[in-house]
Amino acid sequence: MSSNQQFLQNLYEAFNKGEMETIISVMHPDVKWANGLSGGFVYGRDAVREYWTNQYKVIQVQLETLKFETDENNRNIVTVHQIVRDLQGNLLADSIVEQIFTIENNLISLYEIGKTETIQQMIQKTRTFKE
Repeated sequence: MSSNQQFLQNLYEAFNKGEMETIISVMHPDVKWANGLSGGFVYGRDAVREYWTNQYKVIQVQLETLKFETDENNRNIVTVHQIVRDLQGNLLADSIVEQIFTIENNLISLYEIGKTETIQQMIQKTRTFKE
């Protein structure tokens, strides 16, 4: 496992434990972070902190790393199994997602999500399917 892969694996473990500040501490101060819940991006550490704080009020997300790759632009692509539950533990969405990190000077400067629906879209599809 490369140093970037180990770095990211450690961050996924921190995310699953709810250790938000551990992850924020290794972001560039002006990080551009994909908003997986509703789309678009948030900018800067404080905005990521606010985004996650609001997200944790409505859903729980667990991420299991499946594969690490590096693309031609030296971005780190992590394929994850994403499970989204409501605060009562009910399954809302279960999917495979590509998460893309640009790491510069040992800090995450950009986080993108591969071609996929937002978490809100996934939840809506799940609800529609169950009805």
